Amino acid sequence: MMDSFQTQEAWKQFKIYGDATAREQLIRQYAHLVKITVNRIVPYPPSGMEWEDLYSYGVMGLIRAVDMYDPTRNVKFETYAIALIRGAVLEALRSEDWVPRSARDKLRQLERVWVRLETSLGRPPTDEEAAEALGVSPAEYRQLLIDYARTNTISLEACLINGDDEEGNSLLDSLAHTDDPYEELLEREQTRALTQAIENLAERERTVIQLYYYEGLTFKEIGQVMNISESRVYQIHTRALARLREQLCGSAVDPNPPEAG
Repeated sequence: MMDSFQTQEAWKQFKIYGDATAREQLIRQYAHLVKITVNRIVPYPPSGMEWEDLYSYGVMGLIRAVDMYDPTRNVKFETYAIALIRGAVLEALRSEDWVPRSARDKLRQLERVWVRLETSLGRPPTDEEAAEALGVSPAEYRQLLIDYARTNTISLEACLINGDDEEGNSLLDSLAHTDDPYEELLEREQTRALTQAIENLAERERTVIQLYYYEGLTFKEIGQVMNISESRVYQIHTRALARLREQLCGSAVDPNPPEAG
């Protein structure tokens, strides 16, 4: 690992003189961001994909970040790189379309079952109750929760990263190419909107979002902290993301849809 002075010198050698060796040094210096970012976005690899596939997409995002970053801008490289790594991984996941239509139908059914049982029981359903209502085994139910959490996470991440940019560029991507203070204002507005949206969540939802996205805990660890099951954490996480999407993206599916009639 390079120290601060060496890193600054590498940026200088690459950006001013086009030094390919300095470029490689910078990529290696920040390679750790790839694994951290990928593991945060994707709790489990989709069927047909391996961790190495996802890391490869993340590396492509990191390389793009190194090539496009402007050290003279007042944007921390780590923040900029994470945005592009996320964008590369999310684009790969969207292009794979890894959730078949039959599975999507089952996920919508899962949502309706949660609402119906919670209404009739007066409390969140247990894993066994929800699985029985869906007509699936406990193992199949746990996989549905994983798929549901993943699809909602990807949807929210894409909204936060891409915003309304028709070309799919992130806000930080645009900041690397413009000195327009309006773009900087947009970034601050985005942060403010996210903070406000999280504050509007129910207490348990805020706790899960805080522990997962800010503290870096896994769903299993969050369940231990909150003294609830891992699958219950998935449910709370999914509801929280649905509400955040509704506030931030304006096109979310109702987290409490009416029961199909």
